[in-house]
Amino acid sequence: MHTVMVMVGGFVLLALGLFIGRSVGGAAGTASAAIYFIPVWLIATLFNMWFGVTRAGYSVADELPVFALLFSIPTAVALYLWWKFSHG
Repeated sequence: MHTVMVMVGGFVLLALGLFIGRSVGGAAGTASAAIYFIPVWLIATLFNMWFGVTRAGYSVADELPVFALLFSIPTAVALYLWWKFSHG
């Protein structure tokens, strides 16, 4: 359940960034917001992994697949949106 909540949080963060980017700079702002989301999401998912290892008692081997899943799916969506708004 925690993984789903973090994933939803990532999509909410992406949507918020896209909304702000669209408000500030139109399609170009939306494309920029999608790219800026990626390092922010990387930091958030690394923090989630750190928390799981240090506080929840999971091993790095246990947390690594969860990190990969949590990071890759919203990042793939962000990259698609960046491509769509910067080329279209």
